[in-house]
Amino acid sequence: MKSVKSISGNRHPVLESIRHSPIATVVSDPRQTDNPLIAVNQAFLDLTGYDEDEVVGRNCRFLRGAKTETAQTEKLRVAIEQRTPTIAELVNYKKDGTQFRNAVMIAPLFDADGEIEYFVGSQIEIAKTEDSITAIRQQQAAALVDTLSPRQREILKLMAQGYRTKQIAYMLTLSEKTVQMHRMLLFKKLSTSNAADAVRIAVEAGI
Repeated sequence: MKSVKSISGNRHPVLESIRHSPIATVVSDPRQTDNPLIAVNQAFLDLTGYDEDEVVGRNCRFLRGAKTETAQTEKLRVAIEQRTPTIAELVNYKKDGTQFRNAVMIAPLFDADGEIEYFVGSQIEIAKTEDSITAIRQQQAAALVDTLSPRQREILKLMAQGYRTKQIAYMLTLSEKTVQMHRMLLFKKLSTSNAADAVRIAVEAGI
């Protein structure tokens, strides 16, 4: 993941965590013209068939094609404009032209001053025999979130809204060490080891 390593400055922790996710995941920079991708993981390259140098620097709309649903792309556009997380199902296309149904999640990431810094997006290919992977995953995600304590749920919700550990600690009047402890516990309950997947579960669960 050369592109993640090349991002300079005080990086959001999710930027590092996407490399560990088995789910196809990308990071874009809405502060640049056309919100280009600045980092992708290997799972995304494997899913789409592209090489890293073919996608970094481009807007993710290159996955769209003739049968991509306008209503679903508009749902994603509005979420980006409003700086809010969302999930949508739409037809996308791989490099070789293969059509596939894609469950797409996007969520904002904010800097230490509360300004929009990045968007993280993940994709899951839906098997043709499945009616709605989103509905199934929403039920599974909700069941996982139900295992969290009220405090862990609060922290996960703020993570999904793009806030950092320091910001969450301030908002909940907790120490950073306490927030970090709750993060590790909620990761365990959600059966994940990274923030990127935890955020996706939160969005799927609708919190």
